[in-house]
Amino acid sequence: MNFTETTQREYKDRLFKAIFGRNTEESKRWRLDLYNALNDTNYTDPNALELNTIENVIYITMHNDVSFLIDDQMVLFEQQSSHNLNMPLRGFLYFAQLYQRYLVETDQDVNRCKKIEIPAPQFIVFYNGTTDIEDEFEMRLSDSFMYKDDNRKPSSGAYEFTAYVKNINENHSEGLQKKCNALYDYSRFVGKVRRNKGSGMEVHAAVKKAVDEAVEENLLEGFFARQKAEVIGMILEEFDEERFKRNMREEGAYQKAIEDAENFLKMGVGTPEQISQAIGLPLEQVLKIKENLSVKV
Repeated sequence: MNFTETTQREYKDRLFKAIFGRNTEESKRWRLDLYNALNDTNYTDPNALELNTIENVIYITMHNDVSFLIDDQMVLFEQQSSHNLNMPLRGFLYFAQLYQRYLVETDQDVNRCKKIEIPAPQFIVFYNGTTDIEDEFEMRLSDSFMYKDDNRKPSSGAYEFTAYVKNINENHSEGLQKKCNALYDYSRFVGKVRRNKGSGMEVHAAVKKAVDEAVEENLLEGFFARQKAEVIGMILEEFDEERFKRNMREEGAYQKAIEDAENFLKMGVGTPEQISQAIGLPLEQVLKIKENLSVKV
């Protein structure tokens, strides 16, 4: 499905972020419920969570989903539809930027001798891909260190960063989903889409049928009824993006296409639409690259 630039911008959020990462009253409440479910806490004020998101962190296709501050914690939620072994490194890089922003906002200077206290990081990865993985497990940054000699490895716990992975597919992490109705409804909706598609339905029909069922069952307290067109657009966008990246990776051309788009935009050769058609990169990707280049200038 081809979207216009206006439609692309309207639908650029992923569904997980649309549910848990916006500043609407319902999103604030669902975000607090999810935090309480994860940490066995009983916070009652949704406004206690200060939303603090960052976009396009490392590469143009890398962005976190939801980050916020509560008490002395800096919390980041990210939804993943593929099992990515680099999540601890991604989280480490995300938090480096979040901490830089925190230091600026609190007028802190790392060159001063006085010790600076910073919020503790909590990085939760919500996985809902098709690979069968455990309900929950930890991924550690140290597993990526290039030590060839065991005698050179740092002591246990040194230089560590951890990603906590939660499998939120249907019939997984049931204890967590029972504690958070919004997460449970999100998981059910994703399961509906997957079953419809698995039965042989075309993607657009599979998504529309799942949305209609979610409306009938009043999932997310009527969210799917109120945001029907937006939800359909977001899910179709995700399918298009995942299919495109998979095909490009198989051809070994994805990074080359990104580099070509950056070069064309820097030289002012063609409009984003023309560049998209010329190199086979989705218009949304070209627009994101253009936006990122504008920020760097």
